[in-house]
Amino acid sequence: MSNGLIADRQSQAPRDARARVRQRVAVTATFISHGLLFASWTAHIPHVKLALGLSDPTLGLVLLATPVGAVCSMLVARRLLPKLGSRALIWTCLLGYCAAGPFVGLASTPLLLAVALFTWGAFQGSLDVAMNTQGVAVERSQRRHLMPSFHGAWSVGSFAGAGVGALAVAAHVSLAPQLLVLALPVLVAAATFNQSLITRQDERDTHERPRPATRGRPPLPRATVVLGAIVFASMLCEGATADWSAVYLRGPVHADPATAGLGYAAFALVMAAVRLSGGHLLVRLPANRLLPALAALGTAAMAIALAADTQLTALIGFTFLGAGLALVVPTVFSAAGNLPGLAPGVGIATVSAYGWAGFVCGPPLIGTLAGISGLRAALAVIPALTLIITLVTARVGVIHTSGQSRHATVPA
Repeated sequence: MSNGLIADRQSQAPRDARARVRQRVAVTATFISHGLLFASWTAHIPHVKLALGLSDPTLGLVLLATPVGAVCSMLVARRLLPKLGSRALIWTCLLGYCAAGPFVGLASTPLLLAVALFTWGAFQGSLDVAMNTQGVAVERSQRRHLMPSFHGAWSVGSFAGAGVGALAVAAHVSLAPQLLVLALPVLVAAATFNQSLITRQDERDTHERPRPATRGRPPLPRATVVLGAIVFASMLCEGATADWSAVYLRGPVHADPATAGLGYAAFALVMAAVRLSGGHLLVRLPANRLLPALAALGTAAMAIALAADTQLTALIGFTFLGAGLALVVPTVFSAAGNLPGLAPGVGIATVSAYGWAGFVCGPPLIGTLAGISGLRAALAVIPALTLIITLVTARVGVIHTSGQSRHATVPA
């Protein structure tokens, strides 16, 4: 081998390493941006409710426009991804996401607010599918467990967004200018890192060539339904915890207002921590052992918390529930993006739609059951669902045998 060829290979290795780092940074920035914008408006909801004179039932109905828009757009994204690729769709959706957000703050009637939230949710949902598809492609090309850390970055972004929203409300800054200001760093980051994302052709090359589907029947329908059901259950628990943990602590457990807010905070913080360390955990344990173990821990903690009905056990229960659910969504998304015979975007869009449906169903389901049997009994739905997640994830082969699991040998 000539000295020139050796030198070329030696210089190529650092370039390839830098390119891989840029890819991970680009996807991480996209996940952070999504979470940042998503969470930054929550602190403004009471002000919007007061400004438009909305009752609680009307507000709940109007807020449904966001997930409905997201689910509808996911069905569109499922068709566009194979044609456009996730890189082009990420850039388009980020532009739309940033442009549509301020109109939520400018809405002057409940109908206009619902239309604005539907549009914002549509860009939000399609961006969710595109960035997860890109994440699976990067994960597969680099042979690393990266999806948990990407979703951990989303959690970090949502914490930052919630903080920005709270500060803006305290400073009497309304939603529209806040979202316009936040759009600047998001778009600058997107413009800076977009070229580092995997292209449509390279994205195709990172996945196995799809096998032709059986005539008249979609490929692997049972796998997508099972994976979707797992994500549905997981995100139903997340939505229920987000909306009802503080109510449970403040009501049946008789915690003070400051303590009541710690339930979801502990849940979210631990979820973020486990996701950020998920790559290392998945190197040491296969997903079909790690996910059931974590879900079983969350099940036991929540069951004990609801049985004991004290402040301490409730806080511990929500804390371990965050750990139990942390890796379910990123791992299942990775499996959905690696199903043989199915384009990655199609699998992820389908499973993601199930998840958003669960997130929407959780809060009203708990509320309805609480009206029948009390909130404590209603929250028993959470450990019941995490028990199902424990049993199912231990037996679903595609979670363990996805392309990520076969090839990944290095932690994120």
